[in-house]
Amino acid sequence: MNKINLDDKFSQIEEYWQPKVVGELNGQYVKLAKLNGEFLWHKHDDEDELFMVIKGELLIKLRDRDIVLNDGEFFIIPRGVEHLPIAKKEVHVMLFEPKSVINTGDVKNERTHDTVEFL
Repeated sequence: MNKINLDDKFSQIEEYWQPKVVGELNGQYVKLAKLNGEFLWHKHDDEDELFMVIKGELLIKLRDRDIVLNDGEFFIIPRGVEHLPIAKKEVHVMLFEPKSVINTGDVKNERTHDTVEFL
């Protein structure tokens, strides 16, 4: 058991949209990621996904509305709900996800990372 310093861990992340695992909790990963630009429309059929903004502003487009998250805010996207994360500037997020989550959900492309990296 070690304490985690978020600033230190975020300083080690160089790539956007590539979450890194910083902890495990009850069968879930705690991940950190830097986001910038637009991701892609996708959904996770079997898992809910929590986005918590540590720094910046994150827009999450849903098919029926938009959610804007700022520092210290989070939103849980229920399984099966299509979403499109957009970061107009660099955003730092913490994600809580079951270990089975693949970052692009039901879409497979060059941004898909089906293996996890630990910091």
